[in-house]
Amino acid sequence: MSDVITSLTNPRVKAAVRLRERREREATGLTIVDGAREILRAVDAGVRIETAFIAPDLVRSPDAIAVAERLGRRPTAIEVSPAVLAKVAFGDRSDGVVAIVEAPRAGLNDLSLPPDALVVVVEAVEKPGNLGAILRSADGAGVAAVIAAEPRTDLFNPNAIRASLGTIFAIPVVSAGSSETLAWLLERGIGPVATVVNAATNYTGADLSGPVAVVLGSEAAGLGAIWRDPAVLPISIPMAGIADSLNVSVAAAIVLYEAVRQRGVIRKGRD
Repeated sequence: MSDVITSLTNPRVKAAVRLRERREREATGLTIVDGAREILRAVDAGVRIETAFIAPDLVRSPDAIAVAERLGRRPTAIEVSPAVLAKVAFGDRSDGVVAIVEAPRAGLNDLSLPPDALVVVVEAVEKPGNLGAILRSADGAGVAAVIAAEPRTDLFNPNAIRASLGTIFAIPVVSAGSSETLAWLLERGIGPVATVVNAATNYTGADLSGPVAVVLGSEAAGLGAIWRDPAVLPISIPMAGIADSLNVSVAAAIVLYEAVRQRGVIRKGRD
């Protein structure tokens, strides 16, 4: 690594700090990855590391040591003081490593799915933490792809990366319009199953064993009118209390693991 950066006004530090803003992330195609485990998963997925900031005095955990060993000899690695690392980091992580990475960019037509694909569609997601939590459940359930329809947050928001524990780099994640997404699913024989309050079909009564897309809406507005298409099966999750819905990430986990139950097996790795 080069000489230690200790100045908070260093140009590379200031450029990294600007990535806290969505506008800058979208303009540069870069994002911040906090946390050693998340960085390792980005590296394993082949994500391009633009810069790795490493504060050796803070590198203590096995994952952080692995990051320092794997990235420390690259030309993109920069040794920094703890104060600089704290300035660059999006949150309050203390792993001693922060990476600036090129956010993966893909569209619907870049997706290659297995014949019995299990897909997640989340419409108008606005909280990156919810998106990250959905991705974490999707990874656990062996989902083939996650489609953010009409997203209100950038997909690789640092909070989404953190909430996903880095699984966002292991699953194809794309964004598209809702109409485009529905048409794409139907053209490929993937049946949309949409979570709707008070739908007549219980989620356990839906056939989730074949190629299917679990469609979820925002907690504030639910799903848009496009998902009332006759080709879309509305399903509900029974609610015994006074609330009429669950957090969208919880609803996603419930339905996805019902799909896992119906399919009978979780495969380690994806086809």
